Amino acid sequence: MDYAATSPMSATALKAYCEVAERYYGNSASLHDLGGQANYFVEQARGVVANALKVKSDGIIFTGSGTEGNLLAILSLALASKKGKHIISSQAEHTSVHAALNTLEKMGFIVTKLPLKQNGCIQVEQIREVIRDDTALITIQHVNSEIGAIQPVDEIATIAKEADIFFHVDCVQSFCKVTFEQQVDAITVSAHKIAGPKGCGAVYINPKIRVAPLTPGLTHEHGLRGGTLDTPAIVAFATAIEDFHYKQQNYEAFRSYLQENLPKTCRMIECGKQLPNICGILMENVEGQYVLLRLNEAGICISTGSACDIRSESGTKAILSMGYTMGEARQFFRISFGQKTTFKEIDQLLVALTNI
Repeated sequence: MDYAATSPMSATALKAYCEVAERYYGNSASLHDLGGQANYFVEQARGVVANALKVKSDGIIFTGSGTEGNLLAILSLALASKKGKHIISSQAEHTSVHAALNTLEKMGFIVTKLPLKQNGCIQVEQIREVIRDDTALITIQHVNSEIGAIQPVDEIATIAKEADIFFHVDCVQSFCKVTFEQQVDAITVSAHKIAGPKGCGAVYINPKIRVAPLTPGLTHEHGLRGGTLDTPAIVAFATAIEDFHYKQQNYEAFRSYLQENLPKTCRMIECGKQLPNICGILMENVEGQYVLLRLNEAGICISTGSACDIRSESGTKAILSMGYTMGEARQFFRISFGQKTTFKEIDQLLVALTNI
C-alpha cells in the first residue's frame, strides 16, 4: 500500500535488465563493438523516454534518480537564464526541489513559494501576480506525492511562455499516468515509480537552451552529467515505460471502496483533481506515525508522506500548505495503490485500521 514511494520491478523490466547486464555490458562511451552495442541500446531507450514525453530525444539526459534530475534541471535553468534571480515555486514541492532552491538562495536568488488552495492546487492567478521583471524560472510538480493533487501545468505553461520564463515540471509521480499538452523547458522523471529499476531516471532539458555544465569538463550526456551510464537500468527503464498501463478505473474503484468503508474516525483528503491511487488520510486523535507502525506489525506497508521526508517531524508540506493545522498534519498517513493491489488487500487494510 505504498506504491507512491516505489514499486517492484515488472517481470519484463527485470528480464531486460538481466539480459543487458549479462550480454551487453560494454561502456556505452567506448569505441569498440561492445561499447557500440551498449550505446545502441542507450539511444533506443532515449527515444522511448522522449516519445513518452513527446519531446526530442537530444534533450533527454539519463540520471541516477528523480532527485538528481530535479537538481540538475533547476540549477541549470536558473543559471542559464538571463532575466534575473527570482524563482517561483510552491510550498509543497518534493524535498529535492527545495534543496535546489535553498542552494540557489545561497547564491543570491530570491524564491517565492506559493501555498496550495484548499483543493490542493496552486491558484494560477497568484502566479501571474508574483511574476517580476527578473523572474527567471518557475518550477512546479505535476502531481503531489502526498495527496495526489494534479497541478494545472498547461495553464502555468501558458503564463510562463507569455512572460518568457523558463518552466520546469517535476513529473516523477505523474509520468506515464497523466499528461499535459503544453511544451515546457524541463521535465524530470524516474523509473522506479512505474515498475522500472531504482537508481535510474531522466531529465529533459530543451536543447534550444544553452545550459552550462554544473561541473565543467564532463563528457557524458552532452557534458551535463558525469559517470558511465548504467545501460541495463536504462534499458529496463525503457521496457517499463512500454509495459506500463495506468489502471485509472481500477484505482477509482479501490479509492471509492476504501473511502466508503474507512472507520468513522478517518477522513480522506479530497482535491480538485488528483490521481486516484494516492489517498491522503487523517485519523482523529491518532498520529500517522503510530498508524504506520501498527500497520507494519500487521504486514501492511504505508507511509506518512514522501519517503524523502519520512524523518521530518513537521507533518507533510502539502496539507500544511493547504491550511491544515500542525495537529492535523501529524495525523496524516498515505495509502497508495499499484498494479498488484487487490480488493482483498484493501479489506485487510480496513480491518487493521478498524483495530487501531
